Amino acid sequence: MTTYDISKLNTRRQKILESLGREGMVRVVTLSQTLGASEVTIRNDLAELERGGFLERIPGGALQTLKNYYNMDFQQRKQQNSEEKQAIATKAADLVFDGETLLINSGTTTFFTSLELKKCKNIKIVTNSLTIATELGGIPTIRVLLLGGQLNAQYSFTYGDDAIAQLKKYKADKLILSVDGIDADKGLTTYHAEETELIRLMIERARSTIVVADYSKVGHESFSYLGPIEDADYLVTNRNGNSDQLRKIAERKVEVIKI
Repeated sequence: MTTYDISKLNTRRQKILESLGREGMVRVVTLSQTLGASEVTIRNDLAELERGGFLERIPGGALQTLKNYYNMDFQQRKQQNSEEKQAIATKAADLVFDGETLLINSGTTTFFTSLELKKCKNIKIVTNSLTIATELGGIPTIRVLLLGGQLNAQYSFTYGDDAIAQLKKYKADKLILSVDGIDADKGLTTYHAEETELIRLMIERARSTIVVADYSKVGHESFSYLGPIEDADYLVTNRNGNSDQLRKIAERKVEVIKI
């Protein structure tokens, strides 16, 4: 499969991906009308985006699949559902207070949340995300500790025995946790099996856990199990998430914050 840099796609294809991120499915006829391009042009766009691993074509349109989502690198994934993730990040940051110590795992939604934490004073952040550490490391009012260990360069995070041994030295007020799946019965799950043990320890070392997950993760089960839904104290997500799942999650004594 060809690898593409999403930032270099033309504006029309960027808009197709934005629609796909919001709706999960797009139709050729609708895209042709909203983007002012012929149906032939739209079909060519979809074919090219499919070759890039961004979507899966179906008769008359295309689907966003989690398989294609995981084929993207970190920079590409930041573009998916970016408006939803930004809204979640803004609300999640409101749950953080000056002077607190935070654990933050690697993820695009936690990255957006980290940007909102720049307004906080005298906070300490322990993270396995190279991107978050780089973004916040130069801010005088924030102390950042990057966990060492093995490196997943594609997704910019550390993991493994060294990271776990280092994390055992710390306790935190809150964990801001990005997951790939959250389900009332199937719990919290992640695509990255190598990060699982580290995240489980993060949950253990934090007094409370704030899960940040856009609507596409609600009701979904990913590859590796992190823990039961009760490990989450808060879920910050979008209003258009699976309503039945959000109700069930709230019944498990998780405070669900919908934005």
